[in-house]
Amino acid sequence: MSRKMNPSFHELDRAKCEAILSRNQLGRIAFSFHDRVDIEPIHYVHSGEWLYVRTSPGAKLLTLAHNKWVAFEVDEVAGLFDWRSVVVRGSAYMLDPEGTKSDRQAHGEGVQLLRAVVPQTFREDDPVSFRDLLIRIHIDEMSGREATTASR
Repeated sequence: MSRKMNPSFHELDRAKCEAILSRNQLGRIAFSFHDRVDIEPIHYVHSGEWLYVRTSPGAKLLTLAHNKWVAFEVDEVAGLFDWRSVVVRGSAYMLDPEGTKSDRQAHGEGVQLLRAVVPQTFREDDPVSFRDLLIRIHIDEMSGREATTASR
């Protein structure tokens, strides 16, 4: 006779949250301006206390120019009650490749990290060359949860 497994829900520690951020490259960024909140899918790379994301000019940048605070989420889903989710809250910074020394350095680091995922990043054969802006998000807060039907 099979035993029915009920889902259990757990908080994830920081190490598990970072592992989830590191093994994924697609998440969602949420940002708000005045009385409107938007959320968009976005490619990213995680490194230490930072997330590096590529984007193109548009509403997101106009909003971030007025309000640098964002939320970011990444999920791993295996089933209705078998999933993990990490939420990051932090501040977003545009990286100018011709800006201050620290901006140039951070931009270079971000490009190298992104090239580990897409080697053509910011090169002539870049598959998403229209995404020509680089932002990094500082991880001010991070939390994670999981649901599982596996026995613990």
